[in-house]
Amino acid sequence: MKLYNTLTRKKEDFVPIKEGEVGIYNCGPTVYNFIHVGNARPLVVFDTLRRYFEYKGLKVKFVVNFTDIDDKIINRANDEGVTVTDISERFIKEFKKDANGLHLYDYETLNPRATEHINEIIAFIKTLIDKKAAYVSNGDVYFDISYAKDYGKLSKKNIEDLISGHRVDINDNKRNPMDFALWKNKKEGEPFWKAPWGEGRPGWHIECSVMAKDLIGDNIDIHTGGEDLQFPHHENEIAQSETCNGVPFANYWLHNGMITVDNEKMSKSKGNFFTVREVSKEFDLEVLRFFLLTTQYRSPINFSREVMEQTKNSSKRLYNAKYKLEDAIEKSSVEKISAEEEKLYKSFDKHVEKFENAMDDDLNTADAITAIFDLVKDINLNLDENNSKEMLEKTLELLKKLTRVLGIMEGEREEISEDIEKLIEERNEARKNKDFAKSDEIRDKLKKMGIEIEDTRSGTTWKRI
Repeated sequence: MKLYNTLTRKKEDFVPIKEGEVGIYNCGPTVYNFIHVGNARPLVVFDTLRRYFEYKGLKVKFVVNFTDIDDKIINRANDEGVTVTDISERFIKEFKKDANGLHLYDYETLNPRATEHINEIIAFIKTLIDKKAAYVSNGDVYFDISYAKDYGKLSKKNIEDLISGHRVDINDNKRNPMDFALWKNKKEGEPFWKAPWGEGRPGWHIECSVMAKDLIGDNIDIHTGGEDLQFPHHENEIAQSETCNGVPFANYWLHNGMITVDNEKMSKSKGNFFTVREVSKEFDLEVLRFFLLTTQYRSPINFSREVMEQTKNSSKRLYNAKYKLEDAIEKSSVEKISAEEEKLYKSFDKHVEKFENAMDDDLNTADAITAIFDLVKDINLNLDENNSKEMLEKTLELLKKLTRVLGIMEGEREEISEDIEKLIEERNEARKNKDFAKSDEIRDKLKKMGIEIEDTRSGTTWKRI
């Protein structure tokens, strides 16, 4: 498998540190609000990477942290007159609701919290102080950027460019403008912990370095996140981790492109800012997951209701193929697969090969989805209740195996009453007999019962309204 390594700016063959195992660290949410569709993209994309590694037989340790101590959390807690813990606990629960809708917890994911690693953070900072790469200034602790080797190697900018091109927190406590906080001195009304240099709380960048080190190791296989995190967050992680540990922090750095909304940058001021929870009121979150995979992860992607509707219809095509196979299995009267069917099933290998080639090419989920729809086309053209149960079951499992890698087509068909099922059958019979008046009459009757009928090339589907 080839992955585009942001550090080297080229596609490289992925070779894990330990054969058969992969450690992935993905920067997770700061839990002070609902996640938005931009936050969802790296979560979905790199969960899909994890799923593909599992598909290939590798054992994966996947870490998505919760930043549960931060200025934004403190500010919200103060505004609401509650504790920081109240805010973080509330939005961790809300995050998990959205995560379940996006199928992020179908595999084991480790969700460490910054506040659970305070002792390790203090020990990490102490090591940097002992190495003289960090210094205490009025109760704060800063990383001295002059001790970082090749600072800027991820974002490919030198320090002067970074200072002029970004807002840098300049204050009198720092030796250099680019020095960044590892520990913040205690302030009135803020949570704090005791450290050898004084009471306070950790800075943002130090959290991820420590949790990655603690849960995966000093040198990890893959670090992921949105491209907006390259500087300063990931650059600072590299600086402090490699100075502390003396080894490369991550062998591969993967960054996803940004999301626009109706071809404009997403922002609250423009009124085009959507949380995942808001999207869930109009669309099943599996549709959002599907949408986020329709474009190769490094490219920008444009979110709109129109595109979501198109994705919803594409999702229906997959489900229709699944339901067609399930119905055919139930109706089939032949058990064993024939030699002719074996040959047909073997021909499906070309779709699997196309799928794997796409995924091996830097996680090209867009082309992988095309391969799945090619398989669906073959299913619709060649399979029905006249095939053997074995052939139908093998094909259904193959379709599920590929869609499972992408985390889509995970839903099950909703049960309907016998009365409704009988009406649908009567309508199908009326359509077959070209009795369209009766067909329309039954359609209207079903609509009054809360069932909407849709006729497709592969059969009749229904949904509740």
